Amino acid sequence: MGQVLSLAAMARRRRTLRRTGKKVVFTNGTFDILHRGHVSYLQAARNLGDVLVVGLNTDASIRRIKGPKRPINVNRDRADVLAALRCVDYVVFFGDDTPARLIARLLPDVLVKGADWKKGQIVGGDVVEAHGGTVRRIRLTPGRSTTNVIQRVLDVYCPGHGASARAK
Repeated sequence: MGQVLSLAAMARRRRTLRRTGKKVVFTNGTFDILHRGHVSYLQAARNLGDVLVVGLNTDASIRRIKGPKRPINVNRDRADVLAALRCVDYVVFFGDDTPARLIARLLPDVLVKGADWKKGQIVGGDVVEAHGGTVRRIRLTPGRSTTNVIQRVLDVYCPGHGASARAK
């Protein structure tokens, strides 16, 4: 089972991992309402190295980015679910809108984002590459997203309130 660490503790752990020659992979996201697409993505990321670190947006940063109704699940719940996945070694929160400072502090060997991101748009990619690391894009599972899960719940349990009703 993975561990949820503070940034300071993760930075110390990163130094140890570097000394022992472990290849550290980093990805980030909100991971709200975990679904098959998330799990497939995280497994693929983990397969790129020895250790997977997941940067997890805080509730406050998610609200700034996605609006006042998100996240559905709070910080600790999202972190505990991620840490319980076999492929996740460490989870560390970040409260900024992007993980740029977290990436610069940890300097992972591999930075991973979904293939929906263009390589030049991946935050921290330039820093990782400048320090000898690589940036990889992973194909997403079609039709799997938290937004789709939320919409399905609304369509099934709140008829008249979902996108189907608004489209009429």
